[in-house]
Amino acid sequence: MQMRTVAERAGVALGTLYRYFPSKMDLVVAVVNEEIDTLEASLDRRPPRSGTPAGRAVEALMRATRGLMREPELADALIRSLLLSDVKTDLGDRMAAMLARAADGDVTPGEERHVLLRSLSSVWVMEMIELLRGRTGNEQIQARLEIAAERLLAGA
Repeated sequence: MQMRTVAERAGVALGTLYRYFPSKMDLVVAVVNEEIDTLEASLDRRPPRSGTPAGRAVEALMRATRGLMREPELADALIRSLLLSDVKTDLGDRMAAMLARAADGDVTPGEERHVLLRSLSSVWVMEMIELLRGRTGNEQIQARLEIAAERLLAGA
């Protein structure tokens, strides 16, 4: 992903893009935050319906998967940039908070629950990498997330 290409596709001058996003990582962080905002709004409008917290967390993550995969090139660029960058973001915390709301209806989970939800979101990121590489499909991702969620969130 090059800033010049982003500017061209957005129909703005390169200088204008840099005025709002001084670096590529600033742009990536803004796009990721916008994607999480969109997902959170979707979950507020239509909350997960599974009967268990783990099931609701998986529903939220699969909704995120489908949303990102509408634009696989963007998803690949976002995940690749986040993984390779040394810029600190609050992605893990935002994902954990979003999963807490989906799973428990709890906006502020306790420390242990927060760590477990962050771990689940990390599993999801790795599954997204496999999906983007063409090594897995949605059904396999969901099955693995269900196992991870059940184990991570059981009794915590």
